[in-house]
Amino acid sequence: MNRVIGRAAAAINLLSVVAFALSMLVGCLFASYLSSLFIALSFLPMMAVFAQKGGAAGSCALGFGGMYALCNGVVYFAQLGAVRRGLSEGAAALLDFQRFGLFFDLDLFGYGLMALATFFAGLTVVPRCREERWLKGLLLGHGVFALGCFSLPILGVFGPGMEGGAWIGTVLLEGWCLYFAPVGVLCRRYFGRRC
Repeated sequence: MNRVIGRAAAAINLLSVVAFALSMLVGCLFASYLSSLFIALSFLPMMAVFAQKGGAAGSCALGFGGMYALCNGVVYFAQLGAVRRGLSEGAAALLDFQRFGLFFDLDLFGYGLMALATFFAGLTVVPRCREERWLKGLLLGHGVFALGCFSLPILGVFGPGMEGGAWIGTVLLEGWCLYFAPVGVLCRRYFGRRC
């Protein structure tokens, strides 16, 4: 059962990352938010499979993964629902992701939690081949993203009226997609062999 859950979750995660990258390139916010919601929802079962045999590191991966899924699930669910229906100016300043307000900061916090989850998931991988060494390296390396995700909102790097902020954010997220898509591929193969 772990094999089926892990492989399915990794496939959904990979497809969601690709859909997110494409939706940003064409500028479709609805598809971007929907695919991001599926990234969060598929990420948690992936971490659960790492947690199955991962001891304390696996438990940390699952715990941080759950916090990420909740934070980002709330953000993207709100973007798909309340924000699309329209908000007062004050509420929009806080909740509209495009205005770099509270929900933007919450989203970055969630991605910092995701990075911590992947770092701990990487600690559970005992590689037996080159492909598994790549998976371990990508998972551990993804943990570095936590530094930026936690510090950027605190430092106020992104804010309302920031010139070019949307363009910069898109470039950064496209880079993240290029980094994270192989994780989905490698997790799917890893779960197929190890679970």
